[in-house]
Amino acid sequence: MILKKLLENIEIQSISNESALDALDITSLCYDSRKVCEGSLFVCIKGTSVDGHKYINDVVQKGTTVVVVEDDISTPEEVTVIKVADTRLALALLSANWFNHPAKKLKTIGVTGTKGKTTTTYMIYEILKQAGKKTGLVGTIEIINGKEHIHSLNTTPESYLLQEYFADMVKNGCTHVVMEVSSQAFLMHRVAGILFDIGVFTNIEPDHIGPNEHKDFDDYLHCKS
Repeated sequence: MILKKLLENIEIQSISNESALDALDITSLCYDSRKVCEGSLFVCIKGTSVDGHKYINDVVQKGTTVVVVEDDISTPEEVTVIKVADTRLALALLSANWFNHPAKKLKTIGVTGTKGKTTTTYMIYEILKQAGKKTGLVGTIEIINGKEHIHSLNTTPESYLLQEYFADMVKNGCTHVVMEVSSQAFLMHRVAGILFDIGVFTNIEPDHIGPNEHKDFDDYLHCKS
């Protein structure tokens, strides 16, 4: 995909080589340094224990031509550096562009709340299934993409994986998808770029407050809202 198209709707603070926008053909979109290849665009994500900015030299040696950062960094001149305010938000929007916005081709139902997300998504999934609607599911237990059941690692997958699952659902003939949307997913922009057709809110209780989650209940409530 041409870099300019991949960057549609991304707020860019600076770019080191504007001529690359129309010239570079990106071969893959990566946020895991182990998966980059020749011509990849690498997004530097800051996790709780790992900072992708530390792996820029590694990914450049593997053939990465573009890096998306939120910190000031130095790279060889041939590498195009794109700076944004939030790389997690950028990853979500880049992923939607990369997979050609599959969520727009599905009736999307998002379920959030402190308790009951999993039960509610399965109830909706079964109702739609019985009504003859081929439906995908994303949740704490598994992902159902219309063809297979995949073990889930998070309540809401990382944005790139989520868009990939949606793309598979479209390819497999799904018309609807119901998914659990955790407060962490909102906080970490995992569902950015997705406009849900239907939102379901179950309840809210003072859970998930702590150093690696929400700083206080107001922050938790804001994410849910």
